[in-house]
Amino acid sequence: MKIGIDCRMFSSAFTGIGRYTFELVKYITEENNKKKNPDEIILFFNSPEFENYKCSKNTKKVLVNSKHYSLSEQTSFFIKLWKEKLDIMHFPHFNVPILYAQPFTVTIHDLTLSLFPGQKMTKWYHRLAYNWTIKNAVKRSERIVAVSENTKIDIVEHLKISPKKIQTIYNGISPDFKLIHDAKILQPTLKKYKITKPFLLYTGVWRGHKNLVRLIKAFKIVKDQENIDLQLVMTGKPDPHYPEVLKEIEKLGLENEVIRVGFVSEKELVHLFNAALFYVFPSLYEGFGLPPLESMACGSPVVCSESSCLPEICGEDNAIFFDPENVEELAQKITDLYKDPKLQSELVANGIAHAKKFAWEKSCKETYELILKSSKSTD
Repeated sequence: MKIGIDCRMFSSAFTGIGRYTFELVKYITEENNKKKNPDEIILFFNSPEFENYKCSKNTKKVLVNSKHYSLSEQTSFFIKLWKEKLDIMHFPHFNVPILYAQPFTVTIHDLTLSLFPGQKMTKWYHRLAYNWTIKNAVKRSERIVAVSENTKIDIVEHLKISPKKIQTIYNGISPDFKLIHDAKILQPTLKKYKITKPFLLYTGVWRGHKNLVRLIKAFKIVKDQENIDLQLVMTGKPDPHYPEVLKEIEKLGLENEVIRVGFVSEKELVHLFNAALFYVFPSLYEGFGLPPLESMACGSPVVCSESSCLPEICGEDNAIFFDPENVEELAQKITDLYKDPKLQSELVANGIAHAKKFAWEKSCKETYELILKSSKSTD
């Protein structure tokens, strides 16, 4: 049997769908090579990952160089898929060529662009391309992986798909996210980014649904009204489509208190999670919500939005939840937790135990089984 995997988002940066694809490919290729009669695994890459990836036995790589939403995705990528005569293809994202008619499975991570299109989807043809692509992917797929029950519900309600076609398979956490007991290990990272006080941490992109303006306003309340001397550390780079985040920092005079560290390495990210006083995640919508779990694994208490999948993923006893549209409530939750060391200790212990439930091996095993069962050659 020939099994294909779209690796165009495969990334050595280990973020988001890149990490998901990396873990899935690693698991499937290793498990396939253990079989008495192994299948042929075909991996479709863009550069430079094509050149950097070293194939194991029973694995072949194909150079695609087709960006998502591009014309070449619908033409050259489609042709390369067709030429391979695959028994089953898995797309870790919904960008399936419209004309591809062979059996495939697809993972849907979220419906952010459906529910929060933001300023990147203002053009009518962008919205048309997105809606056409995602609806084609879910309707014509053999099976769908949803990364949370909340995402499964969104697919059923907004894309009108039968729940019987969808299997919820949670993502995993890298074992690199763990508690560091020696505080000295963290110091070079803190010094590099001029973090000199106890700090709240946010990690992720700066898009509108991430709700960063309200986070900054709540941080200002905590500092001024509660007289708590903190810094706010934010990873990720400013997004030109959402200038209001930087404007709010300037408006409130927080340029020296909001530490913007840009993109950091995974090693530095682990250091920041370990060093943070609290991790704060104000998002209005998530498909899975990995950062709060990564924070828990590193022993940092989590203050989390109660929106979308986040209570499902985090668990009610493992984080402090708040209404993401209520700035005052967020500020109060941070203040209350700051003043309650006992609760902080409980959240740390509960969070570490909870995060261990999310393993990439389990996630990839369930996904691999779904792909195999979806192949028409196994009927």
